[in-house]
Amino acid sequence: MLALNVRSAIGQELIRAIGATNVSTDPVALGSCSCDCSLVTGTCPDFIVYPHSKDEVREIVSIANQRQIALVPMSSGPPRFHGDTLPSQGGIVVDFGRMRQIIKLDTVSRCAAVEPGVTYGQLVPALESHGMKVNIPLAPRANKSVLTSCLEREATLIPKYQYDTMDPLLTLEVIYGSGDEFRTGSASGPGTPDSLKADKVNPWGPGAIDYYRLLSAAQGSMGLVTWGVIRTEIRPTLRKLYFIPLDHPHQLPAPLDALLRKRVVDECLALNNTNLATLLADDARADFTPLKASLPPWTIIVCVAGYQRRAEERVAIQSRYLIEICEALGLQTQTRLPGAPGLEQDVLRIISEPWSKEPYWKLRRADRCYEIFFLAPLSKAGHFIESMKEVVEGSRCPDLDYGVYLQPLVQGRGAHCSFLLPCHGSSREETEAVRELFLHASEILMKKGAFFSRPYGPWARMVYRNYPDGAAMLRTLKNIFDPNGILNPGKLCF
Repeated sequence: MLALNVRSAIGQELIRAIGATNVSTDPVALGSCSCDCSLVTGTCPDFIVYPHSKDEVREIVSIANQRQIALVPMSSGPPRFHGDTLPSQGGIVVDFGRMRQIIKLDTVSRCAAVEPGVTYGQLVPALESHGMKVNIPLAPRANKSVLTSCLEREATLIPKYQYDTMDPLLTLEVIYGSGDEFRTGSASGPGTPDSLKADKVNPWGPGAIDYYRLLSAAQGSMGLVTWGVIRTEIRPTLRKLYFIPLDHPHQLPAPLDALLRKRVVDECLALNNTNLATLLADDARADFTPLKASLPPWTIIVCVAGYQRRAEERVAIQSRYLIEICEALGLQTQTRLPGAPGLEQDVLRIISEPWSKEPYWKLRRADRCYEIFFLAPLSKAGHFIESMKEVVEGSRCPDLDYGVYLQPLVQGRGAHCSFLLPCHGSSREETEAVRELFLHASEILMKKGAFFSRPYGPWARMVYRNYPDGAAMLRTLKNIFDPNGILNPGKLCF
């Protein structure tokens, strides 16, 4: 915590820069920024500021550099799960929640320019009214920042429209820790955000360096993004769901790989019965157990879609391909949800819209949930799922009913594997056992080849201790773009 006189002086400077109503020292608000649903221990910030424009962001960065005080960016509403927005040494939380302008929706170039405070709950219906959609993660929070999700490379549901790990993010504007303003890709040319045209959607460059990659999964430690351009897709006029029930995780890769190689399906994901029941149960605490018991151990969910022209014919052709591919693998496709017929529309809603109910789906069975997630080859997904099962069985909580989610990425060239570990905060013994499992399982999976591409909290130490050359290069880049180290210190290898 800053000395009282220093804190007062910084507060006055912030008020002069962005106005008294945009600077908060409310103890309750400050306290809410010091903890989340992760294993990370945060500290209470000295201020929360709410910028409304790029100029105000630049002023905040200037004050932070002069005063050598940390800035921690935050765009999404609670609950938060990764510890990336928790201050490690006090400072100023920069809450972008009031920068909520959808700058431009372009139906010709199929893109949307948005500020960092724009949420899925705001963008999805706005795109729908223009006949477009965005490739979303699985049931994102309605108050989740779209730009944050894209910057953090969260897994999205339609792998055939993902050509690069950074999709659907295209170009962006950033204020680096040095105070310099910069635009990436073709947005580096002249013009203002509201005049963005087709030539502002090329993400590469400027020059030979793809600068937007330096900001991805950086947890706000390289720069503060003030707007970004997101690629959108045409909204289907007709959709048809199919379900592929499976008994064993080693059966998952073959149908997923075959369907994606043929570019047959749009949404494409796999869930174990624990996660699927958690998403679908009317009352997760009461209805979860019987629903889970009725579902198959694993379910692949895929969707075929038709658009403005000859939608029925397209869906019929894609459906025939899907059925033929699965039959060749000895699998059956169903249009009714196996074990729970009648919930198909609920599944369609879950894979199409942000989650707006309380509590968030990951917290429906318990008030805490730790998530282990990583990237792996799709062909090795079953291997990692079996390894996790062995670790859980050998832990202090062998009966833990954990959820598994497998999401193919980049047209099937890789996969996002996720394990949800619920626990009740009221039980100290249970919480400690699950925390211990989280750390031990992360170590084991990493040693077996799991790629933790977003090293939050304790994962940073595990990743960078075996990657000294990469850590040294990141520190060199940090010194260039944030020479005073004011942006989210304590994260990654900084």
